[in-house]
Amino acid sequence: MSDTGSPTTEHPFAQYVKILARGRTKSRPLTQDEARDAMAMIMRGEVLPEQLGAFLMLLRFKEETAEEVAGFVEAVRTHIHAAVPLQAAVDLDWPSYAGKKRQLPWFLLSALLLVQDGARIVLHGASGHTPGRIYTDDAMRAIGFPVAGKPADVEGHLQHTGLTYLPLDTFAPELTDLFALRPVLGLRSPVHTIARMINPFGAVGSIQGIFHPGFLGTHHLAANLLGDSHTVVFRGEGGEGERRPGKPVEIYSVHHEVATRETWSPVMDEARAPADQDLSLDRLRSLWDGTATDDYGEAAVIGTVAIALVAMARAAHEEAALAVARRMWQARDKTAWPAA
Repeated sequence: MSDTGSPTTEHPFAQYVKILARGRTKSRPLTQDEARDAMAMIMRGEVLPEQLGAFLMLLRFKEETAEEVAGFVEAVRTHIHAAVPLQAAVDLDWPSYAGKKRQLPWFLLSALLLVQDGARIVLHGASGHTPGRIYTDDAMRAIGFPVAGKPADVEGHLQHTGLTYLPLDTFAPELTDLFALRPVLGLRSPVHTIARMINPFGAVGSIQGIFHPGFLGTHHLAANLLGDSHTVVFRGEGGEGERRPGKPVEIYSVHHEVATRETWSPVMDEARAPADQDLSLDRLRSLWDGTATDDYGEAAVIGTVAIALVAMARAAHEEAALAVARRMWQARDKTAWPAA
C-alpha cells in the first residue's frame, strides 16, 4: 500500500473515508463516481492499510449501496482489463466464491448439462477464506474438470470442454488480498459482492447466487446500473449459484436494463433438506452416469439449469426454462465427462 501523504498533507484517499465517517447527520453513501475513484485507488495500491481497514468496515457497518457497488465494479473491470488479457467468447459467467458445506456442489452438473447444450461457461472464485467448505476449484480438480492456471488457458479449455474455472488471484490479485482480510477484520467486506459481479470476460449472461437475502436488491440494481446484458440474482444454496429445489425462490433478473422480479415455485415437494452427511464428490459422477439416484441432487441440477437458461436469455420464463432443463437432463450423454 502507498505511503502517499504526510502529517501536514491530507492523503488523497482520506476524502472517501470522511464521506462515510462524519457522524449520523453528515455521513452519506458514496456516489457511483466516488466509489469508482476510491476503488481505482485501492486497485492501484495507493491506499494506506489504516485507511483500507477503516473504509471497508465503514462500508460493512452501513452496508454498501447499489451505486457504490456499481462504481466499485466499474473500477475493478477497468483495472483488470488494463492489466491482464482476458479474451474469450463466453456465454455464461458463473461466480463461485462461497464454498459448500451443507450440500455437494450439484451446480457443477448443471454447468456440464449446459455445456452439452452448447454453452461456454467460465466459473471464477476464491477459495480457502472460510475453513470447512468445499471450494469449487478443489471440487473441479477432484472430479477431473478443468481449472485454468492463467487467463490465457481459458479459451483452450472452452474449445476443448466448454467450461473452466479461473481463480481470482490469476486476474485480480488485489481482490484476493482483500478476501484475505476477512479473518483479520472478522467480517465480510464489499469484496464479496464486487467479485461476484466482475464478469471478467463480458459473458452474455451471469448467474449470481447470494447467501444474504438483504443483498439481492443491491446486486439487482447494481447490475442494472452497470448496463449488463443479462443477469439473474437469487438466494443460492450456501451462497453459491445453485437452486435450493425444495423452496420457492425470488428471481431478480436484468435483461438489457429492464429489471424484473418474480417468485418461482419449488422444484420438488420436500421443503427442508438437512445437511448432507455424505459429501463425497464421487456422488456427482454417480448421479450423472445413472449408477446412483439422488432426488435432491437431481432437482438441484434441473432447477439451477432453468435459472441459467433465463440468465443467458435462452428461456423467457419459469415454465419454459424448467421444461427445457428437464428435457436436457433426460437426454444427457451419461458417458461424457470433461477432462482437465
